[in-house]
Amino acid sequence: MKPFLLASAALLLAPLANAVDVNVSYSEAFSEKLAEDYGEREGEKLTERLTSQLERKFEDVAGVQTINVVIEDAKPNRPTMKQMSDQIGLSYQSFSLGGADLHGEVISMDGSTLAEIDYDWYENDIRWSEGRSTWGDAMRTFQRFSGKLSKAAKEGSSDLLN
Repeated sequence: MKPFLLASAALLLAPLANAVDVNVSYSEAFSEKLAEDYGEREGEKLTERLTSQLERKFEDVAGVQTINVVIEDAKPNRPTMKQMSDQIGLSYQSFSLGGADLHGEVISMDGSTLAEIDYDWYENDIRWSEGRSTWGDAMRTFQRFSGKLSKAAKEGSSDLLN
């Protein structure tokens, strides 16, 4: 029974061993856009989704202590609730080109920088935007950015081992 309990405890604690501290912040210009145009609630949604994407991509990356990301800019595909309440002519059926601009840095357990990248992607064809959610293109950017940052961190950590 004791070995079973020890094995169970190890399995439960395994995800905690790889837990990475993710810090998401906004550029001054984007903070202003959130406050004046999109609404503060939208920033919380973006932070939650970006953090989730980063945690998923970094599950198998060893030696990472902290991931710092700055959302430099993001544009929604559809009007946010604040935009629709501020501008009477908008509806959720309105759509536009969206995307995001991000800067990321990965810090190792010893405090050194494993990787640092800038990445931006904005849809350039309106035909692909019609079926997107409010932040659909930004989410696509988050997914691509997370993969690229994870890959860069893996390469950086392997350089440290060699």
